Formats: sequence, C-alpha cells, structure tokens
Amino acid sequence: MTAPLTPRDEADLAEAVGGAFARSETLEVVGQGSRRALGRATRSDALLDVSALSGITLYEPEELVLSARAGTPLSDITAQLDAHGQMLAFEPADLGPLLGGPAGSGSLGGTVAVNLCGPRRLSAGAARDHMLGLRAVSGRGELFKAGGRVVKNVTGYDLPRLFTGAFGTLGVLTELTLKVMPKPPAEETLLVCGLGPGEPADAASRALTSAMGSSCEVSGAAFLPAAIAARLPDLEGVGDAVAFRMEGVAPSIAARRERLAGLMAAYGTLETLPEAPSRALWAALRDVQPFHDGKAAPRVVWRISTAPAGGPALAELLATTLDGEAFCDWAGGLIWLALPPGASRAVEVRRATARHGGHATLIRADAAERARVPVFQPLEGALAALTRRVKASFDPKGVLNRGRMHEGM
Repeated sequence: MTAPLTPRDEADLAEAVGGAFARSETLEVVGQGSRRALGRATRSDALLDVSALSGITLYEPEELVLSARAGTPLSDITAQLDAHGQMLAFEPADLGPLLGGPAGSGSLGGTVAVNLCGPRRLSAGAARDHMLGLRAVSGRGELFKAGGRVVKNVTGYDLPRLFTGAFGTLGVLTELTLKVMPKPPAEETLLVCGLGPGEPADAASRALTSAMGSSCEVSGAAFLPAAIAARLPDLEGVGDAVAFRMEGVAPSIAARRERLAGLMAAYGTLETLPEAPSRALWAALRDVQPFHDGKAAPRVVWRISTAPAGGPALAELLATTLDGEAFCDWAGGLIWLALPPGASRAVEVRRATARHGGHATLIRADAAERARVPVFQPLEGALAALTRRVKASFDPKGVLNRGRMHEGM
C-alpha cells in the first residue's frame, strides 16, 4: 500500500478519488479509524484518510438541525449538543473498546457509514432515520449533494438514507446534516429480577411483549441473563433480568413506572435504578460492555437482528449450543452473541437465525476469519442483483472500500 492520501478539503478529495478512478486503483476510506475492523478484511492500493475534513459547519438549536464535516470527532458533536441540552437521539454506539481500540474516538462520518445505534432504536429509530442531507464524492471523483436542512424536502431519491449503513462503498461522505433532539430531563430503569415463572427466556419474552404493548412508553428494553447482568453497573446479584428504561419529566416517569410495575409483578421481584445508575447501565449496553474482553485472543462477537418475541429464546439457544454468551436489546429484536475465540461458527449461527427469522452480522473476529466467511448476511437473487447495480451506479470501478461488505463489490 502506498502512502496515505490526506485530502484537506472537498476539492482535494474529489481529485484523489478521481485519480484512483482513472488508474483503476482501490481506496480504503478511513475517518478516525475506530470502526476499521468492522466488515470484511480487504486490501486496497491506498488509504484515504478524511480526518482533516472536520468541523461543525452549521448548528441551529432552535431548529433542531446540525451539519458537520464527515471527519468531525463524534465527541466534539456530543459536547456541542450537551451544551444546549440536545442529543443525537439514535444513541450512537461506541464500539472502539469492543474492537480493541480506545473509547470515544469515532467520527460522525463513520457513525453514519455503519448505521449503528443504541437502545433508543425502539422509540427514536436508527441513524438513517435522522439523516436530512449529505455532501459526498462518488467513486468517479464527482462531488454531489442530496437532501437538505429540513425534515420535508423534495429532492428525488432519498440518498442520505441509502448512504447510511453503506460502509463507504458508494461514496466518500464529506458533510452530513442531521436532525437533533432535546435530551430527556430525567430517566429511570425498572428491573425485573429473578425471572419466572417458567424458563428465563420464555418469561423474558412474555415480559418484554407485555411492556412494549402497553402505554408505558419504554425507550429501552433488554433481556440480561444472570452472567451478563453480573458484569453490568449495579446489577450484580439480580439473576436473570429484564430492564426497562423510561425517560421524560419526573411526574410522567413516576406514573408510567407504577403502571409498568403492575404489569411486571408476576414475572419477578422489582427494583428501580435512579438516573445516574440508569444512564450507566444503558451506556454499557449501547457499547456492548459485557464483551469488552481486553484479551490477546478476544471472543468472536455476532450482532443478530430477529423478531423481538423470539429473541430471548434464540439468544439462549445460540449461547447453549455454541458454548457462548448472549443478551438481548431492542425488546428482544437485537441479540449480541459472544463465542469462544477462533472460528466464527457462521454456518451454525445463520442456520439457527434463519429458523427464527432474521439476519446475522459478524462484528468481531480476526482478519483471517473475516476474509474467510461472509461478514454480512449473504445476498441472494434479486437483492444481490439490485445491490450490484446500485454499487455500479455510484462506483463503477469499485474504487471505494471494495469488498468491505460483500466480496467483489
């Protein structure tokens, strides 16, 4: 690989990508580099470092809108929003420590490129649901923009959503515009400990379904087997548990907590976490803290999306049959699974997931394993053909992050 390319502005970036296009070379796009280990392990002709494209270009707290260059550290954006009592409501996950790096080192562009979000996905949606507009450079080296600075705009295809979660394979993001939201003034967590009656996974499923079907307005819901709970802040000794986060003004939280407690009394003993411990718990779940191994040979980690009602049962099945550990977020719809170091067991994981409905993404494994097995759910038929056509329309020569998501694309 040649020396990294470090464009200073959009013109430099367009020139660098255009040059690679003319030479039929490939580029690996990197911002702060905190998520570089996500996706398939690939080799490129050069590294394209866009970290110099940094800085907030527009922030209008009254209009709930923020624009920033793609290389802007997410910590800078969070600090600015905190100062005005606002937030990115999709609760972006910090996977730096999970992937063996430092905490708090991600960029805005990387956050949008991977579309990872936290427990508030239940009520606020994913990163793509908060995208309003973007500026980017295509694989031909052409600068373009899409969307705008308001929620409703008529601009043709919704490219901001398309580019969110594309892992930099369609274009190099240069500037992003997102809607922001006021931070909830208070929060609490209701814990249901020592789950029963029946098996913990079955009881968890029934409890989660009951809570999400109620009027209690839960903004976070998780199933935590005893071994996982023991490694989370303030949860040691609670046994198998489900956790429910409620946010808003204090009187509303108190009323909703009482309603939810009445629904949950049949499933176990109840405990309440006040604001500070509650925030610590959900930050730990957001960042997958139970699987921060810190070892020379860390465990393999999978991220599985499935139907929420069957999530606890699938998590228990995978953990038991594959000698691993698992817990559920998103009311059972998201499973984090850790397996022993080495082989990813991709065939077994995807076979079990397919029976329950859903898809699995390999989040952490060594480079050899990420090159050997499909990291993302394999594409088939019409979906594979459509994905190739979309890739070809923005990056016909496969200059950008070739093979990062799917082999050959």
